[in-house]
Amino acid sequence: MTIHSARLSACALVTGLALALLAACGPSQPPVFEQAASDATDELVAQTRKLPAFVVKVQASIMKSAPEARRAVVIDPMLDTTTGQQTIATTLLEQRVTGRMTVKFDQFDFLTFQPSNLARAQYLLTGTLTRLPGSPPRKTLRISLALTDMKTGAIVAHATSLARDDGVDHTGLRYYKDSPVLLKDKVIEGYYRTTDTPAGGKADGYYMERIAAASMIREATDLYNAERYQEALGQYRNALATPEGEQLRTLSGIYLTSVKLGKTADAEKAFAGVVALGLAYNELGVKFLFNPGSVEFWSDPKISGAYPMWLRQIARESANANACLEVVGHTSHSGAAPANEQLSLRRAAVIRQRLVTEVAALGPRTRATGMGFRQNIVGSGTDDAFDALDRRVEFKIVPCT
Repeated sequence: MTIHSARLSACALVTGLALALLAACGPSQPPVFEQAASDATDELVAQTRKLPAFVVKVQASIMKSAPEARRAVVIDPMLDTTTGQQTIATTLLEQRVTGRMTVKFDQFDFLTFQPSNLARAQYLLTGTLTRLPGSPPRKTLRISLALTDMKTGAIVAHATSLARDDGVDHTGLRYYKDSPVLLKDKVIEGYYRTTDTPAGGKADGYYMERIAAASMIREATDLYNAERYQEALGQYRNALATPEGEQLRTLSGIYLTSVKLGKTADAEKAFAGVVALGLAYNELGVKFLFNPGSVEFWSDPKISGAYPMWLRQIARESANANACLEVVGHTSHSGAAPANEQLSLRRAAVIRQRLVTEVAALGPRTRATGMGFRQNIVGSGTDDAFDALDRRVEFKIVPCT
């Protein structure tokens, strides 16, 4: 080997070592979803073992008199913060967390989330999945978990972890896919705040006051997902009859089950309630689907057949509320941005005109704007049921001028 070639070999070795060191020092990817769920679960449980001494003493005495009470946990179904939905991914997260807590730790006993079990439960477990901004292949999820003391409303443990968003299915469960509106309201926002509150803080009061209704809604939604529509309708109505049961999820459930059972008048009445409640919250996102690149409603009447009724009720409830509205059009993330801006504006204008046709007084009290895909919720650009929320039209109450 010549001196020159030896120097080249040495340089190559040094360069290789340098690159290896840089790679080792560079940012590492988060773990896979299953591992991240386990990490968050372990951290959550570890925190329950670090409670103040007086709390541990009280729990020990409870354990002696009633072992099952100490471990009793109910779970309000975990949610995707991007869409406000229960999804295949949040269901899997729930299964991973509860499975690990049951197998690895012996101090927890999970009870079904139903009204009869709320008084027996010591803890409420909530969890969220949040899709963080990023581009493939580095898309990342944040898992958040919280344990809340059911009697005091105090957060006794809170844990988060990051996970790679590789092959994770974010498809909404049947009820959420079928819902005509975006189901984010004060209760859902309270759920998010509770799950994001550090240990030692307090759960959201508005949310906690509605736990009993939430458990009834969960039972009804499970029945809907199982296609047991008559039973689901009865349970949604039971929830609505409670003082805290008037929620978007309840009214949407009554609408959906009434449609499935052919109860047209009941469905329209329920949708009117959805609209009134959404306007009271100052925001109502409705999933109007259009043919691709068009201002014509989706051609399949199974999808768009209810739209005239939706528009009629939106117009009437807006008029009843003496509201001034901004009609905001959105598109999915496909195609060029300028074209989508124009398309979303045209679609909003079509909806606005249909409202004015229903109630002429809304003419000077409404305006149309287009967001294109700037405010996507899903952002997949797949133009199918998965990103239906991106092709919504929102109605926002604005000051009358």
